[in-house]
Amino acid sequence: MADGFLMEVCVDSVESAINAERGGACRIELCSSLMEGGITPSIGLLQVVKQHVQIPVFAMIRPRGGDFLYSDREVEVMKRDIHLCKSHGADGVVMGALSEDGSVDTELCVELLAASRPLPVTFHRAFDMVRDPVVALETLIALGFERVLTSGGDTSALEGLPLIKKLVEQVCIEATGLIVPEDNTGLSGFYSRPASALSATGVTGARGRIIVMPGGGITERNLQRILEGSGAQEFHCSARSSKDSAMKFRNSCVSMGVALSNPEYALKVSDVSKIRTLNAIAKNIL
Repeated sequence: MADGFLMEVCVDSVESAINAERGGACRIELCSSLMEGGITPSIGLLQVVKQHVQIPVFAMIRPRGGDFLYSDREVEVMKRDIHLCKSHGADGVVMGALSEDGSVDTELCVELLAASRPLPVTFHRAFDMVRDPVVALETLIALGFERVLTSGGDTSALEGLPLIKKLVEQVCIEATGLIVPEDNTGLSGFYSRPASALSATGVTGARGRIIVMPGGGITERNLQRILEGSGAQEFHCSARSSKDSAMKFRNSCVSMGVALSNPEYALKVSDVSKIRTLNAIAKNIL
């Protein structure tokens, strides 16, 4: 941790995980397919990463790319993935789910949180797709999420900085219990549940406090502005650079992915020097 700031690095390979720790990351978000925004990593990847790094590894639970409205079968996959990640050493879970109206799917999140406990849980950037972020944040607080990752509902954390600042200020308001938004559309039946009902699910009230973690397009060029402008104490980045493939024979006529994917013989890997630079910038802000 850079004297008060905590850096989380999202990775999708063992090499990137090792580089993240070497560069000074305090936590890893482990995914597969960062080109799709990150999906659930394989258990093999989780196991090998855990063998090679000492810092906490939070596993992404996302069964596919695309939206965050999940079918019953996809929910079953998510629950099984949570169980497997827990049993193979994950230190935390990253997940999120929305209802078709753009609100947080509270019923599903209660189930997934219960399956995840006692591990800490981050609500991922599904948050950036909600209809009303102020209401959604209060929902996450009431559900008991430890943190929320957000670009401020925009294409990058820099562009979403005004909303991120607003959210950080929102969670600084001390509360004595669950906060009920004025517009609690889609939340009926949840806020009226007694504390004992929530305890039975393994969900504990966050009492008006959650960590707002900016992420999305954070680089050494904009980190200082984002941290100073938001008041956030944690940030999320990938800090990747391109690495040329070691392949000598190359078939330029074939691509294994879609047209917008990475070039076949270029690998994206977390860059130790970039991570160290980001750490130094965060440290110098204090």
